[in-house]
Amino acid sequence: MVHKIMLVEDDQQILELMEILLTRIGYEPLIVPDVLEALEMVKKDPPALILLDVMMKPMDGWEFLKKIREEYGMKDLPVILFTASPSVEEQFKSMHDTRLGVLEKPVSIADLRKGIGKFLGK
Repeated sequence: MVHKIMLVEDDQQILELMEILLTRIGYEPLIVPDVLEALEMVKKDPPALILLDVMMKPMDGWEFLKKIREEYGMKDLPVILFTASPSVEEQFKSMHDTRLGVLEKPVSIADLRKGIGKFLGK
């Protein structure tokens, strides 16, 4: 069975590149450019893992994460914060969430495989 990975990202070029990379390393990408649409999709049919951009509007990645963890009760759903901001690492460490990871943009295919593999064992 191929794992579905949701990519929540508002940059079209990154979405297109990540769709190619995720497919190449054996996953089924669910590409979602709208953070509010992503919330609805997660609620109805949670993916195996979420790659989540931090800097989005009208809701940022931290707000999205809080909503799925606290309101939806999805504490075991793996989420990898996907960001170009080095300050995210500090906030990530303070959260003590074992189902949360960070990947910095731009990401190599090796780092992407390793980051996802940490949670999905592939």
